[in-house]
Amino acid sequence: MKKFVTLLIFIAIGISATAQSKKWTLRECVEYALENNISIKQSELDVELTEAEKMDAVGNFLPSINASANVSSNTGLSLNPTTNQLQSTTFLSASGGLNVGYTLFDGLRNIRQVQRAKLSKLASQYRLDKMKDDISLFVANAFLQVLLNKANLEVIQSQNAVTLQQIDRTNSLVDSGVLPRGDLLEIKAVDAGEKQQIAVAENAVEISLINLAQLLLIKDYKNFDIADEGYDVLSEGIADKPVQEIINAAQENRSEVKIAEENVALAEKDLQIARGAYYPTLSAFFGYDTRYSDNDVLQRDFVEQLYLNDGIGYGLRLNVPILNGLSVRSNVKRNKINLIRSEYQLEQSKLDLESNVYQAYVDAKGAYKAYEASLSALESQELAYEYAKDRYDVGLTNAFDFSQSKLRYDNARIELNRSKYDYIFKSKVLELYFGIPATELKF
Repeated sequence: MKKFVTLLIFIAIGISATAQSKKWTLRECVEYALENNISIKQSELDVELTEAEKMDAVGNFLPSINASANVSSNTGLSLNPTTNQLQSTTFLSASGGLNVGYTLFDGLRNIRQVQRAKLSKLASQYRLDKMKDDISLFVANAFLQVLLNKANLEVIQSQNAVTLQQIDRTNSLVDSGVLPRGDLLEIKAVDAGEKQQIAVAENAVEISLINLAQLLLIKDYKNFDIADEGYDVLSEGIADKPVQEIINAAQENRSEVKIAEENVALAEKDLQIARGAYYPTLSAFFGYDTRYSDNDVLQRDFVEQLYLNDGIGYGLRLNVPILNGLSVRSNVKRNKINLIRSEYQLEQSKLDLESNVYQAYVDAKGAYKAYEASLSALESQELAYEYAKDRYDVGLTNAFDFSQSKLRYDNARIELNRSKYDYIFKSKVLELYFGIPATELKF
């Protein structure tokens, strides 16, 4: 028994260690968000609601069938339903009926309702696609923010390690009389400042991880972490393509324009449905009814009375609209205005998309140039730092000048991190505009 319990403990420890060691990749974060995000689930419900709308539209082509039944007890002067005569007595009566109606023509409104339901479903699907793209960008931005904070923390920690080495080196130089004691105090002050920066950077990493976990609806903040390797800048990618090619792809693939196009189609269909009210409505009807009374003068039984007292009615009904308080005309006018508004919104959506693509293109180009400039600046600052370090080690420069050179080098590394992840994010925005699905983005 003890061996079994021990085995269970080791298994539990192993499972816990595996759970804690999991590091989420960006792709995993995006896919998890697409599966679990509440806003996406709500958009998926909107798509399902369009199925109910379609069911209603298809149901208009089916006949309406209604059955009715009535049982009553009458005392005093009452109409006997089986004899149609007034009687002053107490009796029990019952009646039942079946009515069927079917619309033969209603200005084609039923057909257009089905067409509208299909358009509505397509529009809801496009809105869902846009929601997924937006959530993917939110997740990518939050993920890259964690990477940036981790990279900055690594810079400060690595440079603090150098500072600690310089403290030991400065101690030796001060003891040997090469450097004044003030230089040692200067380096120690740098060490204290860097430790404060490390604490701030660690807090920034923790907060950004919590923000990402909350975006993913993950509650185990303590054990949540991401994979922080393999995210490098390879080339300009999509930004190498002509901007007009990207705009054309965006207009063909992006949901913003498709949503606006479907809204125009819906407005056109609503206008057709409203105009259908100008036309007459032709419908067919069929009715069957029967009745029973317990004071039947011929003492017929229940089944016999239902058989003998039944009746059938059927025919056609034509309803011609002549004057309905101008409601049809005003409804048509409202739908005309809505159609014009939808067309304006479509035009504006195309203009906005073109402007956004241009902006994303310029941003990505600029971010890549800034990244290349940061690389060059880092190379220069690294050479300057190494030169200052060598001079400081032999006592040819003071601690303040050395710390300033080291600070410029640290800032150059941090700026490189910022420009790197800024470009990665902006390039992904451009790729989404080009039509690459969110789950297929490469980092």
